[in-house]
Amino acid sequence: MHSRFRSDRRLTTRMGITLFLLGLLYVGFVAALMVLLRSWVLVVVIAAALLGAQYWFSDRIALYAMRGRVVQREEYPELYAVIDRLCALADMPAPVVAVSAMDMPNAFATGRNPDHAVVCVTTGLLRRLEPAELEGVLAHELSHVAHKDVAVITVASFLGVIAGLIVRFAFYSQLFGGGRRDQNTAAVFAAVMGVSAAVYAISFLLIRALSRYRELAADRAAALLTGRPSALASALTKVSGDIARIPARDLRTAQAFNAFYFTPALGREPGIARLFSTHPSLEQRLDQLGRISAELGEAAPPGGM
Repeated sequence: MHSRFRSDRRLTTRMGITLFLLGLLYVGFVAALMVLLRSWVLVVVIAAALLGAQYWFSDRIALYAMRGRVVQREEYPELYAVIDRLCALADMPAPVVAVSAMDMPNAFATGRNPDHAVVCVTTGLLRRLEPAELEGVLAHELSHVAHKDVAVITVASFLGVIAGLIVRFAFYSQLFGGGRRDQNTAAVFAAVMGVSAAVYAISFLLIRALSRYRELAADRAAALLTGRPSALASALTKVSGDIARIPARDLRTAQAFNAFYFTPALGREPGIARLFSTHPSLEQRLDQLGRISAELGEAAPPGGM
């Protein structure tokens, strides 16, 4: 890593293991589809096309889905000033800056490498946070870019995306003969559905295990870079509390991108969803920031973190 963000060997190890396991799963998945569908050309072409689109156009896809648009310096001079200062401090290239006109306070980073990265914030976040809090959030997102875990999580999520698409496509389309299926076709249909569902479940669990750790790593790196973990803790508390008050129907679209967000789009009562969350709990994140604050000798804000 060429930036001044604190390196994290445990994060690098976890990313390598996750990609290796998902790679094995991917090879097995493609092989199973070749056997079941008896058309290796079709499977390889579709898989390669989707992987290429996921890797090269992930930033555009994410911005489009979250109604984000690239903004110019004169539109958001204060936002640019914070990002420029953090990039200079971290010695890394400045990302493309985007803003999403959503009331949900959040931010995310995407892109295949630090030279092709995008950092997007919502208008709800800009409206709610103080400058020091915004700096902590943006440092968190930039650390994802510097550690390259944004690219890893993008590629890692690809397999689950393909498996999910195949399940939906097979279920809703006439690919397997529609209402005139014979026994062999029905067996192939059931096998493809079963394999795809299993692959989706395994990749789902692997990605979430990596995602939870990378969020803690980004919090730690951001706190050490800025030297103000209490500001990041304040932003976390404020954003998490405000998201919980947003109606669940307004969060549904956003939840598909939880792995990329600063904090997940969970409603008032997340219930079992918290067990499969892409992020560690708020308590875990605040506890880590509290320890870093103590190590740095930073004065805690009134009432604690």
